[in-house]
Amino acid sequence: MTTTAYLAQSALPALFLVVPAIGAYVRTRRSPSREAALETWQRWWAIGALGCSSLWMTIVFLGVPDVMATAIGFTRTPFTFEIAFANLGLAVMGFRAASASLRERITIGLGAGMFLWGALVGHVYQWFANGDHAPGNTGGVLLTDLLVPLVLIVLARKAQKLSTVEAPVLV
Repeated sequence: MTTTAYLAQSALPALFLVVPAIGAYVRTRRSPSREAALETWQRWWAIGALGCSSLWMTIVFLGVPDVMATAIGFTRTPFTFEIAFANLGLAVMGFRAASASLRERITIGLGAGMFLWGALVGHVYQWFANGDHAPGNTGGVLLTDLLVPLVLIVLARKAQKLSTVEAPVLV
């Protein structure tokens, strides 16, 4: 594999971080309030970073399982089919998070984190224990596995704190 092809494959998952971040930034430049801006960021992140990236992973793991197995440094096993449907579950949660309450968004972020952070540990383990430097095992996937649930949780917590601070006091 050429260096350019390796870098392109390795960086592809990061697009699912960059596109929602740019979209949310552009959309919130003239936001009427901090609360409205946080809501926009949460929706872009939920749909783009979690929903669309997980749906993409579902499609490619089902559509080209041999390619995906090679991309992560393994041979094709029933595991690729299972990963496809685990990602479908994440996609559904991401799309649901777009209209969910703040508490639900935190829960969705934690649920996504359980899978993605576990995958992150697995990728790092394979990297160091077995020298797996395949483009789907290192690079952009490490960032997405870490940041997608983390940012979803942090944004929801910030919005939750902001709504508590700005909420009127009932006497």
